[in-house]
Amino acid sequence: MTIAGRVCVVTGATGGMGAAIARAFAAAGARLVVNDRSPELLDALVAELEQGAELEHEAGSIVGVAGDITDESTVSSLIATAVGRFGRLDAAVNAAAIELETVPLAECPDDVFERIMAVNVQSVFRCMKYQIRAMQANDGDRRGSIVNIASTNSFRPQAGQPAYTASKHAVLGLTRSAAFDYASSGIRVNAICPGAIDTPMLRDAIERRGRDPGEVAARLSRFGRFGTPDEIADAAMWLCSDASSFTTGHALAVDGGMLAS
Repeated sequence: MTIAGRVCVVTGATGGMGAAIARAFAAAGARLVVNDRSPELLDALVAELEQGAELEHEAGSIVGVAGDITDESTVSSLIATAVGRFGRLDAAVNAAAIELETVPLAECPDDVFERIMAVNVQSVFRCMKYQIRAMQANDGDRRGSIVNIASTNSFRPQAGQPAYTASKHAVLGLTRSAAFDYASSGIRVNAICPGAIDTPMLRDAIERRGRDPGEVAARLSRFGRFGTPDEIADAAMWLCSDASSFTTGHALAVDGGMLAS
């Protein structure tokens, strides 16, 4: 399950799951281009990854590209940096996402819906477009792997999350459509559907709703605990490696059995 030396892009790289994926990929020896909105947080992450990763290749193998991923110029710059610096793009994990709601659909403000769709759907669409174009230029039969972070909300809604649920259904639709269209080009496209993963976004959502974390963990996981970002990183590593070479169009639930119950 190696990705050593492969050129990988990770969006949302300073968030809970994105940061765990970036750390795992860097530790595995990937050549990594990471993105987030905050230049300060991104610089700190790159410094941490460069210091902590046991890289077996040259210095400068971890690069940060700061910018709003809903801006097409950021997406273009991100992929151009990967190809310009390292000559190709082998893998991408689109992890940038937000969740802002606490109300049902009839009470959801238009601007909240539009912001969620811009970050969670439009940015994934644009990232995939540029990622696929870059991967099509690669040599060989296996030209690349794209992993989109979807959600168990792609299958089962939670109360008061109409826009987030719609966005994650859309991510799954984009994933399956691209997998169908580009399998013949040697490009695999899959989704990870996390359940209740212990991230700042989940903790913030629990606090905004006035819920008890223990009750939430017991209700959303058959293991009675939150998942960890590292468990998502392990799934992303598998999907970006040749260990999953016959897997495309798949929605991999990492959810503690939530969808099975």
